[in-house]
Amino acid sequence: MSRQAEIHRKTKETDIRFRIDLDGQGQCDSRTEIPFLDHMFSLVAAHGFFNLAINAKGDIQVDNHHTVEDLGICMGKALKQALGERKGISRYGDVTVPMDDALARVVLDVSNRPFLSYHVEVPGGMTGTFDIRLLKEFFRALTNHGGITMHIDLLSGEDPHHVAEAIFKAFARALDHATSLESRLSGVVPSTKGIL
Repeated sequence: MSRQAEIHRKTKETDIRFRIDLDGQGQCDSRTEIPFLDHMFSLVAAHGFFNLAINAKGDIQVDNHHTVEDLGICMGKALKQALGERKGISRYGDVTVPMDDALARVVLDVSNRPFLSYHVEVPGGMTGTFDIRLLKEFFRALTNHGGITMHIDLLSGEDPHHVAEAIFKAFARALDHATSLESRLSGVVPSTKGIL
């Protein structure tokens, strides 16, 4: 069963191609024009064992907001397409990851019900030229378009770079757990309703 998808989204503000293989080897080719996001996507691929190919052009001369949000839209749509009817998946993921001073927890349900609870407060918020407060927009777009319930909690941490890394690593591991195939389900949708 192929669990791959490619999304192309073109607006007056961005032009994005986003490809995902849920059963990959952690390979990533990310060219978003935002080096910090390329770094975060490489973490998602490596720690979630996904293959990602991303090419994005956006109006970063204005700021990074449109590109960051639209990347979340594209990743959400790609996940939704790659998961199909969500048969046989484990469905839930719950991972806490440390990164030096930072400790982040991501709990998610690939439920086809979009909801984001985001409790991340970092003094300053800038790492280099990237404002990590934009990550909330990324994850909100991803959950809305991917049909995912996700809770992201920063349990501790002050360094914005470490905080972002901990969040993305925890997200990758939680998503890997949730999308992994559960042999005991044998192609059954993991819901008493029979549908997600």
